[in-house]
Amino acid sequence: MTSTLEVLDLVKEFPVRSGLFRRRTGTVHALSGISLEVPEGTTLGIVGESGCGKSTLGRSIVGLHDIDSGSIRLGGQPIESATGQELRSVRRRVQMVFQDPFASLNPRLTIGSAIIEALEIHGLAAGRRRERAQELMEMVGLRPDFVQRYPHEFSGGQRQRIGIARALAVEPEVLVLDEPVSALDVSVQAGVLNTLKELQGVLGLTYVFIAHDLSVVRYLSDVVAVMYLGRVVESAPTDELFSAPEHPYTKALLSAVPIPDPRIERGRERITLTGDVPSPLSPPSGCRFRTRCWKATEQCATEVPLLRTMSDGSRVACHHPESEEPTESVSAASLLKRPTEIADPTGPAQTQRTEAGSR
Repeated sequence: MTSTLEVLDLVKEFPVRSGLFRRRTGTVHALSGISLEVPEGTTLGIVGESGCGKSTLGRSIVGLHDIDSGSIRLGGQPIESATGQELRSVRRRVQMVFQDPFASLNPRLTIGSAIIEALEIHGLAAGRRRERAQELMEMVGLRPDFVQRYPHEFSGGQRQRIGIARALAVEPEVLVLDEPVSALDVSVQAGVLNTLKELQGVLGLTYVFIAHDLSVVRYLSDVVAVMYLGRVVESAPTDELFSAPEHPYTKALLSAVPIPDPRIERGRERITLTGDVPSPLSPPSGCRFRTRCWKATEQCATEVPLLRTMSDGSRVACHHPESEEPTESVSAASLLKRPTEIADPTGPAQTQRTEAGSR
């Protein structure tokens, strides 16, 4: 399958300035050599703690952040240096759905005007733009006559559907979804996620799905990339990552996912990560996770682990991956079955948990 979207050695840093003359006093290392590949028509899920660089990566892909080095390719063509008409074409092909739908909609424009504006900018659907706006509303599960209303007249879930409709107006190939359901009620999340999955099947869209809720990521994603402090520490097909995580950080994240069986939930192993995430202003040497890792050695402090391919096809950046040690007979994460249709996803996973029986 031809790769639609490629991210190669992406680096993004933000200067920190202070004082009267705004002198540079430090650098935030937001992204440090990110490499990812998203085949056409599939979904890449990106997970990690707050501050790991997920949203910065998404914004860099759509061109909202200028990158410092590396390359972003769409259909084999680099897009990070596009300008003028070429940049307009790229922005039509790659669209973004933001976490806060109300902030991304102009409160002074009706929903129809917001969608028609995108069509006018790209010269699409001339002569039938209002009809096209109504079609898009119906496509995302809203009534066509809602195009006459303003953003404040809708609920959070409806606004997010409107954001999706506006993104689809220019017929993109790739949608970057930055935590599109994190602010919604669980029941509303289910409806939006099912709509996204249906749209992907009908339109053949490629998704980059950014989230912190592992159950949601498992439902929608074909491949999952786990980020920690600006780097990808593990990338694997969804079922393989959830059943046999290789990186200690991934294992800790999965150990925090609640299991809807009280007997298993009470007795299973919990991994408690001690300490806080290090500052991206001064990340640790070597492996950035070593300051919180129970398997850290001297090698972890001196050598940066590179993403290497394991025997099962997953990629992990760790000097001591789980497959090098005896594995447990039953993985708690494997008990979380991947649904074919989501009705009531569990709440967001937490990375700080207590040991079983210590409640």
